[in-house]
Amino acid sequence: MIKIESKKNKFTYNVYHVTKAFYPKEDIVQTVDEKQEPLVKIHLPEGTCFSLAPEECVQTEDVQEEKRDVTKKVYQFLSKQTGQELAWGMLTGVRPTKLVMQKIEQGMTKEEIFEFLKEQYCVGDKKAQIAYEIACREKALLDQLDCKNGYSLYAGIPFCPSICSYCSFSSSPIAEWKDQVDRYLDAMIKELKATAKLMQGKTLDTVYIGGGTPTTLEADQLDRLLGTIRENFDLEHVLEFTVEAGRPDSITREKLEVIRKYPVTRISVNPQTMQQKTLDLVGRKHTVEDVEQIFHLARELGFDNINMDLIAGLPGEDAADMQDTLEKIEKLHPDSLTVHALAIKRAAKFGQEGRTMDPGTEITQMVEAAAASAERMGLVPYYLYRQKNIAGNFENVGYAEQDKAGVYNILIMEERQTIIACGAGSTTKLVLPEKIKTSIALLISFLIMTGLLCIMQLDIVIMKLREGKVIVSAAVIIGIYVAVFFVYLHFTKMRASRQYDEVRARVLIYDKHLEELETLYKEKENEDISPTIVEEEDEDGKIIDI
Repeated sequence: MIKIESKKNKFTYNVYHVTKAFYPKEDIVQTVDEKQEPLVKIHLPEGTCFSLAPEECVQTEDVQEEKRDVTKKVYQFLSKQTGQELAWGMLTGVRPTKLVMQKIEQGMTKEEIFEFLKEQYCVGDKKAQIAYEIACREKALLDQLDCKNGYSLYAGIPFCPSICSYCSFSSSPIAEWKDQVDRYLDAMIKELKATAKLMQGKTLDTVYIGGGTPTTLEADQLDRLLGTIRENFDLEHVLEFTVEAGRPDSITREKLEVIRKYPVTRISVNPQTMQQKTLDLVGRKHTVEDVEQIFHLARELGFDNINMDLIAGLPGEDAADMQDTLEKIEKLHPDSLTVHALAIKRAAKFGQEGRTMDPGTEITQMVEAAAASAERMGLVPYYLYRQKNIAGNFENVGYAEQDKAGVYNILIMEERQTIIACGAGSTTKLVLPEKIKTSIALLISFLIMTGLLCIMQLDIVIMKLREGKVIVSAAVIIGIYVAVFFVYLHFTKMRASRQYDEVRARVLIYDKHLEELETLYKEKENEDISPTIVEEEDEDGKIIDI
């Protein structure tokens, strides 16, 4: 166990994640004590203790700079202690390319950006290079969009054939909710129609149907969903329309034919691995052959932009397994390939069961082999993001052919455009043209208001001044300001209280829904299991029940 003691709460996030990256299998306990002298103290399992005094750090009022300096010193200590350097240095954010793109837009050269990443975040040349290349490609694509007047649409289907042990997405087995899917669609269609009205006048750039696994819906249900989007949204300017078909065991010819009826430009067929032993282990109810058959079927039906997802570091896999998977993928030759380094989240079964990644996964070799495989297929990296608890402190990289890059993937990572999300477990992301400067706005409003009142009372003030009553005049002005201030304060407090009450009401409703869901789950668990009916043929070939 590792114990981290921080003087201020603002240090806890970065210090925790940097420490976790060096010691992924260790439990970490954090405390905050403002009375302690060191900014940070770390007690390692082998008995080593690290202490960082205030005078050892940059003395600045810039919070971000202070946090960065503390994190850097912690990183340098842990790197020396373990004898290793992390692939992304002390960078804890999930969007390295966003940082790089900001520097490009500020006019920095490639060399200056590399130096910045190395000096500020201890990032190596390899990662700096891939971040720079991807940022340049992303920028070229984003420059073609009117992000200010455009938006993207996400529709979430929170059902899957089964829940994979590594998955932390908001999803449930379709078998448990089969009788509720139509009701879910009814509600979602209402939400989509309301959203379409809300976004009138804005340009829809991309559409993404995700989840879960959207193709757990039956063909007629898919038809309802896609038909609703086509009927209610203006798709004239849509650059990309993705349906995440995902699991091969959820895809049929009929469902793919329904998708082809609509202006869908991109689908996913995601094996995660082409090793049958691993598919069985993580709870995926399909075979390697299923993946190949569904992929060929999609090609047969005319889909010319198919993405495939792979995960490097799945339990029990080594570099040889990854190489075999990549060879099988190369034979299929998808139009884009997304390679994820395994990230164990608390919400995943893999994490809940207390299992950790096999240290012998050879994650570095896996990632490098995937990059080489993508290059052989003519796919170039076009987007990159990172996750908490990601294996080997690596990243997730999307590779694609020319003009086959996933636009939605770039938009959600770079946060350049509003994404309106519909459906359970989805999150809307609003991108504002500029930061809201609330405090300044309030101050200006206050000054304008009091100024107007003073003008209204100007005749009184002038009269008092003519009478030589300077003190009285000053008292009148001060009195006006004080009166306005307290009125303003009162109404501001009332507004804040109202907003608090509204948020609290939503939280209470959410808690109630969670309780109802928990009750429903318990009821399902307590239901009597019906006897299993097994069918068998008799001697005459007739089906009998046993």
